[in-house]
Amino acid sequence: MISELLSSAVAGALRSLGVDDVPAGVTMERPANPDHGDWSTNAALVCQKIVGKNPRQFGQELLDALQADTPQYVVKMEIAGPGFVNFFLDNSYLQSILKQVVDAGQDGFGQLNIGEGKRVNVEFVSANPTGPIHAGGGRWGAYGDSLARIMTRCGYETHREYYINDRGVQTQIFGQSLTARKTGEEIPENGYAGQYIVDWAAEMPDDVDPIEWGIERSLEDARETLESMQVHFDTWSSEKALVEAGLMEQTMVDLRESGYVYDEDEATWLRTSDFGDDQDRVLIKSDGEPTYFLPDIAYHRDKYDRGDLLIDVLGADHHGYVPRMRAALQILGYKPEQYEAVIGQNVKLMRDGAEVKLSKRTGTMIEIRELVDEVGPDVARLAYLLQSVDTPQTIDIDVLKANAAENPVFYVQYANARIHSLNRTAMERELTRVPLGEVDVSVLNDERELAVLKELSRFDEVVAAACANRAPHQVTTWARELARVFHGFYHHNKILAEDVDPAVAQARWWLAEATGVGLAVALDLLGVRAPERM
Repeated sequence: MISELLSSAVAGALRSLGVDDVPAGVTMERPANPDHGDWSTNAALVCQKIVGKNPRQFGQELLDALQADTPQYVVKMEIAGPGFVNFFLDNSYLQSILKQVVDAGQDGFGQLNIGEGKRVNVEFVSANPTGPIHAGGGRWGAYGDSLARIMTRCGYETHREYYINDRGVQTQIFGQSLTARKTGEEIPENGYAGQYIVDWAAEMPDDVDPIEWGIERSLEDARETLESMQVHFDTWSSEKALVEAGLMEQTMVDLRESGYVYDEDEATWLRTSDFGDDQDRVLIKSDGEPTYFLPDIAYHRDKYDRGDLLIDVLGADHHGYVPRMRAALQILGYKPEQYEAVIGQNVKLMRDGAEVKLSKRTGTMIEIRELVDEVGPDVARLAYLLQSVDTPQTIDIDVLKANAAENPVFYVQYANARIHSLNRTAMERELTRVPLGEVDVSVLNDERELAVLKELSRFDEVVAAACANRAPHQVTTWARELARVFHGFYHHNKILAEDVDPAVAQARWWLAEATGVGLAVALDLLGVRAPERM
């Protein structure tokens, strides 16, 4: 990457000025204002105390050292502000990106080795198996699966997991609700209602355990709906099976041996406040029954068999859960950095300018299936990934159903379809694409051509940032921007027209091909198809 080349040049210049090791905090970043260059480093500001000089003065010395051996592709360097060194690149750098993208192809473009094979377990959705998954769960599904795809692209060994809370009061009430509908009796107090209970009760055989059958029916519905959105899991982990295997009891024994368990008020407590929690937590209630916290600790401990780093994707009401779980895992000997949690926010659906609040099937909440049925799985999935998962989201169904530029999903997919249409046109006209090695890419100097190349040049950085920040929406933003600049290029720059210079036509054709690679990889990371026709 060009950032690495420039960083290496800066490190060499610093060494020539007596700074042998580049200190932490030195960055190489793209300036927000294009007038400030293509890249900028804060090295002079960070090193001012080391060298004992004014950062502007040291910045000039750094600039002089860099100019003595100007890095490849750099046409100008300058001092800005209190001591930033800005780099301006020649178009030849962007033109070189074309070959890099085509050579890498869909298998290699954006393929990084940040994770170096580290095992990561991502648990997400994990809705109670007592009915269909609500629309918010769809957001967790799209997010969790895309995060796993991105981390895999970055060199992690990633495992996707769904936790089934298949024991406890709610599953009992769920079974009772199914039985009541089956037999025509009254649904129990706080029972489950909605058309889906009526439908599932009608399906339920007479000779089955209603709880076990209902849980499996709920999971079948979850699998079917999530898989329609290309969301897949490597493990569906049962709480009931975990408890029956003795893992909860063994975890209780080990917690007691840690010295952080105590008995008070006829309950058993874990001293999580010693590890950053705001209070200690109950493990076993006064009636002898475990709280949900104890099997959850056992479950997280079990997950370390499938990952060295655990990432939980949790709902908006789970803020207090994170410090207590991190504390419990530290008590069991795990490092704080081995556990992360992402707190997602709720989704609001709009139709005809009004919020959609009630489901036809559940009578209480909108489920994923209804959104998928209405707008399609690709549209639903990418819609969930338009913004950061930690911000509340409003999805306008009317916009998503429109095949227009206002529909962000259509806009991106249409860019990919245009590229394939271009290739079909070339085939119909029996045009031959010259091997890229024989093409003069230096003819790509139009601002719209360079804009496409600039976006392609950013992809590795975007994928790395999306991985580090646990932020798949950054890939969505990049794909939308690539689609935008490509549509502009396609509209204003003739590609295969007869009056276009053959050398220019070939270069532009390959630019479209490289764009197709970028779009296909980005859409795959987002779990969305890259259609060839629309």
